[in-house]
Amino acid sequence: MVRWGVMGTAQIAKVCVIPAILKSKNGTLQGIASRDLAIAQFLVDEYQQGVAYGDYAALVESSEIDAVYIPLPNHMHREWTLKALAAGKHVLVEKPFAMNAVEALGMAEAAHRHDRLLMEAFMYRFHPRSLRIKELVETGTLGQIRLVHSAFTFPVTRDGSNERLFQPEMGGGSLWDVGCYGVSVARWLLGSEPVAVSAQAVFSKSGVDVNFVGTLRFASGALAVVESSFTAALQQTFSVVGSKGAIELPHDAFVPWEKEAHFTLREAQDEQGQVVTLPAADEYQQMVEHFAQAVLGRAQLAYSPQESVCQMQVLDALAEAARDGVQKNL
Repeated sequence: MVRWGVMGTAQIAKVCVIPAILKSKNGTLQGIASRDLAIAQFLVDEYQQGVAYGDYAALVESSEIDAVYIPLPNHMHREWTLKALAAGKHVLVEKPFAMNAVEALGMAEAAHRHDRLLMEAFMYRFHPRSLRIKELVETGTLGQIRLVHSAFTFPVTRDGSNERLFQPEMGGGSLWDVGCYGVSVARWLLGSEPVAVSAQAVFSKSGVDVNFVGTLRFASGALAVVESSFTAALQQTFSVVGSKGAIELPHDAFVPWEKEAHFTLREAQDEQGQVVTLPAADEYQQMVEHFAQAVLGRAQLAYSPQESVCQMQVLDALAEAARDGVQKNL
């Protein structure tokens, strides 16, 4: 069993990843760290498992921890990933991987140097629906992929509890927070890196993008459109369009929770299509179990830290394109 330590008490940890660890077949919750020991102790008592730590360093240095999950604000990912790797811990770090590609490269190099596993927590890739769609793309069911369109938007009111979303120095902005999913899914499904990007954005007074649209061009001729926003109504979907057919998802594309998951498969001239249903699954549990299997030497990581370096290079280029208003070649 892999002994997990959770660094921080973010909502994603409390609602999704800690419950996934508790349900996992190959891991245990060994510790939770918070800068406020009382908060960590409250969670340990609630879950009835693990040890509370009053600071992150104590958890990282504990010999009782094998792997660390890091859901800290974006600007803290690099610091604590490097410290955890140096302490001999394997690391599952929340998206986005880092603040930029330079940080990401340093993190990937540290994982190699310390011979530890490091993976970005893109949980959607482990859901049976996502894997089925990937299979349909790879086997040519849709023909040559021409378009990928993703949208992850939701209205956010700045209220003091979500300052990380609105502070540039903390890695705020809709592109980093949820647009990263659209960039990831396009790169994953197309199995390649874009050769050029362009973007437009509306920025808040603090300087972060709150309404964003980006385009990616691939050498194959495929194009991808990525929408992210803190000012638009809820969208959480993607579609894949090929020369022979298309796949469309409802607005639970990245987080379907634990319920049946659907997508529509259409042939090239079909207006209605066929609804494909997959059984309920906890993609967070699938992710932590996969990572634990890799830690135990029973599996290869589904994707490497270098994959996240490439992801950050695209995000950097999109952010620069939105500010400069010109296309960026990669």
